[in-house]
Amino acid sequence: MSMTPYRLPVIPSIKKETYLSIYSKGLRLDKRDLITPRRVSIETGVIEKAEGSALVRLGNTQVMAGVKVDVGSPFRDTPDQGVLTVHAEFVPLASPIFEPGPPDENAVELARVIDRSLREVGVIDLKSLAIRPGDKVWIVWIDIYVLDHDGNLFDASMLATMAALYDTRLPDYEEYETGEIELIRDRRTDGLKINHTVVTVTTAKIGDFIIVDPNFDEESIADTRLVVAVDEAKRIVGAQKTGDHGLTREELSRAIDVSMKAAEVYFNALEEAIGRRVR
Repeated sequence: MSMTPYRLPVIPSIKKETYLSIYSKGLRLDKRDLITPRRVSIETGVIEKAEGSALVRLGNTQVMAGVKVDVGSPFRDTPDQGVLTVHAEFVPLASPIFEPGPPDENAVELARVIDRSLREVGVIDLKSLAIRPGDKVWIVWIDIYVLDHDGNLFDASMLATMAALYDTRLPDYEEYETGEIELIRDRRTDGLKINHTVVTVTTAKIGDFIIVDPNFDEESIADTRLVVAVDEAKRIVGAQKTGDHGLTREELSRAIDVSMKAAEVYFNALEEAIGRRVR
């Protein structure tokens, strides 16, 4: 588990007290209970020129992911595997706290969490992406765009990424005697070989309460936040903690327990969007 600072606006303490009072009744301002995610919708095939794409709406948060592939050289230490790269961009219009320019530490953190969640459990069979081992392999770029930020970018981004990967179809290609490979992008072939499906669930500790899927205001008053990556076999395959405060053993156990339940909501939404079971 790693810790990363997170930049949010300063919130008056009276606002936090208001939220804590509501939480004590088991409710939230948007009428949810403490452990239920917001409404999720997933649409695939939203970028015509991409090999795969998806748009996720999690409450008022909107994230789009696109997958682009090309042919290149493998890394020297993995000559028989394709290459996976994840990039995240915070569109300035999506939130007052986003600024123009290169990705800041929060965008880097988001991309890193998604990348690690995919890589550690082997979501994509990278060996299946080798065209000529040691020479030519498929390179898979995943670009994540935050379009509207109302909290919990991790869960929305992970759902968009997984849906886009399931939507991906590799382009056809011709291989010449010279060894050159020419892609035929208007002719699609097989999809990616996906070994596992992963979702993330974000919880926030606010006072003595653990809540699932915090919105923007809730993230801004959170004492700490925990992102747990869960695969289709209900295994924890990654975790990321942000914030200055800690979690007791009991709080950590409670956060993991509610995360596992919320993961089912995300898996159901993903299965509905891609039209197949992943568990």
